[in-house]
Amino acid sequence: MSAPAIGETRRRKQPLPVPVVVLFAALIIAAVVICAVLGERIAPDSPFLQRLGVSDAPPSQDHIAGTDLLGRDVLSRVIYGARTALAGPVVVAAGAFAISTLLGLLSGYLGGLVDSAIMRWVDFMFALPGPLVAIVVVGVVGGGYWTAVLVLVVLFTAPDTRIMRSAVLEQRPLPYIDAARTLGISKTRILFVHILPNIAPIILAYVVLDFAFALVNLAGLSFLGLGVEPGTPDWGRMLFENRTILFSNPAALLLPAGMIILTAVSMNVVGDWLFERFSK
Repeated sequence: MSAPAIGETRRRKQPLPVPVVVLFAALIIAAVVICAVLGERIAPDSPFLQRLGVSDAPPSQDHIAGTDLLGRDVLSRVIYGARTALAGPVVVAAGAFAISTLLGLLSGYLGGLVDSAIMRWVDFMFALPGPLVAIVVVGVVGGGYWTAVLVLVVLFTAPDTRIMRSAVLEQRPLPYIDAARTLGISKTRILFVHILPNIAPIILAYVVLDFAFALVNLAGLSFLGLGVEPGTPDWGRMLFENRTILFSNPAALLLPAGMIILTAVSMNVVGDWLFERFSK
């Protein structure tokens, strides 16, 4: 067996260690997912059962997080609320990812008239006040929660398209793209087999960001009464319904608010770590 040349070293790429903060964030996300999937089994009480005799009661042995104005168990409503907290943002992130990735690939690679048309649409969308547009559309058109989700998909597509286009523009002049063109590989294959995997870490990072922003935006619309229907267990709606009992039962307001913040921050932390992990 021949000896290795002087100065030749071979080091296996060591995977990045998972920081404690990322593990903690992943546990929070896992807990929210479990609550969304198994809410009916793990909730200590029905989130719809009203007890007007014990309205806005503070935490006790019977109700760990107390009750709201209608005597409904706050902890059970928070657990059930994880379902709407995840469903809408997942649809927003997936929809914005699919549309923006396609538009970004076409705009960045094809250029010319296609690039100009897509970017003028992006510029127009950037000129619109996003939250105000969502409030007006949902308020006028109606439809509640899923109309708000559809509006956010459209609003989130524009900034993501610009990011995807920039990533494609970085890949287009590289030698492997020139080699693919020389071999006569079709544009579709170049876009989806060669370029798309190389910009996947960027896509992953922005999908997670879209989820976090969608969670906060949908909670804000629900707080304004433009999201879920009244009485639906939802974190944003709970902030609106329980805002008047802050001093009699602070948990009724602080618990859903804390879950919104923790879930959004945890998604950002995990997303940043995944981007660093897969972009190495």
